[in-house]
Amino acid sequence: MLVQEILKLKGNVLYTTHSGASLSEAVAALTEHDAGSLVVMDAGEMTGLITFREVLQAVGKTKGDLSAMTVSDFKVAQPVVARPDMPIEAVRELLVNHHQRYVPVMDGKVLMGVVSFMDVAKAVLEEQGFENRMLKNFIKNWPEENGND
Repeated sequence: MLVQEILKLKGNVLYTTHSGASLSEAVAALTEHDAGSLVVMDAGEMTGLITFREVLQAVGKTKGDLSAMTVSDFKVAQPVVARPDMPIEAVRELLVNHHQRYVPVMDGKVLMGVVSFMDVAKAVLEEQGFENRMLKNFIKNWPEENGND
């Protein structure tokens, strides 16, 4: 399965913010959309990613006072990105090796979407389930051997 297939299943909804937004606004957007990440877009280009992990780091650092903090203070400035034509196994490896739960999907400089570790896990389970069903069907319909060979 390729990343572009996961994006088709997820739909075209993208949640974004900008570097100058307050961290409180980002938290409100994450909460409102029940999202785990926001892509940071400035002047039409991706400049980072903010997730609940960065928000929790900000809460810890500021003792909960996010009023003066901006997205740029805590965003991941250069998150690892995936391409739409990447196999899902490669994305899983990227997420694990770079300790990210979310990966923006970029086609050149165009943001196509975000894939989460949960999206990857679902895709892997679905793919394994399909293979399992196919193998069981193959075994169930195994041709009988003819003793005349």
